[in-house]
Amino acid sequence: MAVWDDLVGQQQVTGQLLAAARDADALVTEAEPGEDDAPPEPGGSSSMTHAWLFTGPPGSGRSTAARAFAAALQCVSPDRALGGAPGCGFCDGCHTALIGTHADVEVVRTQGLSIGVKETRELVRRAQLSPATGRWQVIVMEDADRLTEGACNVLLKAIEEPAPRTVWLLCTPSIEDVLPTIRSRCRLLTLRTPSVDAVADLLVRRDGVDPARARAAAEATQGHIGRARRLATDEQARTRRAAVLKLPLRVDDIGACLKAAQELVDAAAEDAKQIAEETDARETEELRAALGAAAGTGSRLPRGTAGAMKELQDRQKTRSTRIKRDTLDLALTDLTGFYRDVLALQLGSSVALANSGQRDALERVAAGSGPENTLRRIEAVIACRDAMDRNVAPLLAVEAMTMALRAG
Repeated sequence: MAVWDDLVGQQQVTGQLLAAARDADALVTEAEPGEDDAPPEPGGSSSMTHAWLFTGPPGSGRSTAARAFAAALQCVSPDRALGGAPGCGFCDGCHTALIGTHADVEVVRTQGLSIGVKETRELVRRAQLSPATGRWQVIVMEDADRLTEGACNVLLKAIEEPAPRTVWLLCTPSIEDVLPTIRSRCRLLTLRTPSVDAVADLLVRRDGVDPARARAAAEATQGHIGRARRLATDEQARTRRAAVLKLPLRVDDIGACLKAAQELVDAAAEDAKQIAEETDARETEELRAALGAAAGTGSRLPRGTAGAMKELQDRQKTRSTRIKRDTLDLALTDLTGFYRDVLALQLGSSVALANSGQRDALERVAAGSGPENTLRRIEAVIACRDAMDRNVAPLLAVEAMTMALRAG
């Protein structure tokens, strides 16, 4: 299986990346030992360049495309010498890059709310090194939109003066999520939301999901690959989503609104707790062992190591906050989809419903109000998401939303 097989509905992007991988392979193969020529700048005659910006809506496969390209750049298949395309998916270079163990592929997935200067400086330091075993030094930053202003300035310096064999792959929802000075130095790739049919086919082919369940998950998530996979394979995810979609029928009075808001926030907190508990325990035990404490004994840490443990606990707390907010945001996205379906019914639209399994509830809400009310409710959900982006307390933001849903 080639590294490009999981890129769903992105034929144009795949073609561009494949052309760049071919040129990158030629650059490395033809270079003399010790040659120190920098990669071509964006806009040059070569399809290859040192910095790329992958943009597209959530679920379109930005990170998948970046990781596939990273694997193709490290491909060492002998078929390349016979005209084969880089990115075979089977050689040691492709395999280790895809599973995250390649020495020269660094994938940055932030667990916090932002990527700071300290972490970015460490990445820049690594980017200045020559590849250890591979053909290129590749930095994949999956959440480049979370860079702080200071971190952006640090990154800009590295992109302005790239190392000879280093490639930066930045992923953001849109080009507006990075500084103009950064995006002007990157080659832009724009991914689109894949079709429901394409996502359902991927779930069946790659994950062995039952075709009917795969289709339902793809429809419910409107082409979001990651969410569709989770919905198709995780019973708890389906249960949580079903509970969220009952919320529009529960906001009859003030008490019901406040109760629904509290339950939504509590569910997000519980989800974050479940995800964090196992990871936190493993990380803590690993750090204790690294600092010299006996495993599983609860013995005291050696003198002078408390700061390292405190730093880990702070990171874990930040990660828990992000998971909670991400879970809430996912619930709000589902809620927006519900009201979108309500609006489609009210307007007599022929578009496919994302929540066809809840048609009775959709028709009940549609019959009880008009399109104007539905639009105001969608605006209330969007306002709640914006409020949480501005660090408004989640419970206050969700309570305001549920009250607006009732008034709408």
